[in-house]
Amino acid sequence: MFRRIGAFFLDVLEVIVFAIGIFFFVYLLIMRPHKIKGASMMPNFPDSEYLLTEKVSYYLHTPVRGDVVVFTPPSQSGDLNSVDCGVIKSTPTAQISDEYIKRVIAVPGERVMIKKGRVYINSELLKEPYIAASVTTDAKTFLCEGQEYTIPTGELFVMGDNREHSSDSRYWGPIPKKSVSGRAWVIYWPVDLGGSVKKPDYGSL
Repeated sequence: MFRRIGAFFLDVLEVIVFAIGIFFFVYLLIMRPHKIKGASMMPNFPDSEYLLTEKVSYYLHTPVRGDVVVFTPPSQSGDLNSVDCGVIKSTPTAQISDEYIKRVIAVPGERVMIKKGRVYINSELLKEPYIAASVTTDAKTFLCEGQEYTIPTGELFVMGDNREHSSDSRYWGPIPKKSVSGRAWVIYWPVDLGGSVKKPDYGSL
């Protein structure tokens, strides 16, 4: 009898260990849940929305323009004045624990410029269907008005969809690709906003 009880508990333990192993495999290598914090991606990704990010596609290819990515942000412990028109004058040391969510705007080798409230890639106007026509994109501390900046190898230029309320690459420059932990894939809460995250159509750009 005791053997049967022991065998039963051993079977249960094996199932639990297997389930935990599957959970960590999925969580670390395939996908993760995330909660949107703040208004930087409004109205497309509102505050307190829940979504899943996936990692598999970035094992096969690098992020592309239009991808909404989750990443570890650069340190912002220093004064933003340490970044001036494309030149980072100092390297802060403290790190931020929360991840950020932004949209990829430019990839390595491309030239990005902000002029009169609009974004240009390689001197061509970037049509952004995910933001209202009335929304303007202002230059900030890193990318100044009318300045063209070439994205270095291994880095990405990202911005929030809510341009007036977003701390992004306009302030602190491009992010390393290695800091990206996943791509926004599926929105699962609230239910009425649920569904897959669609990629925008940039036309010929």
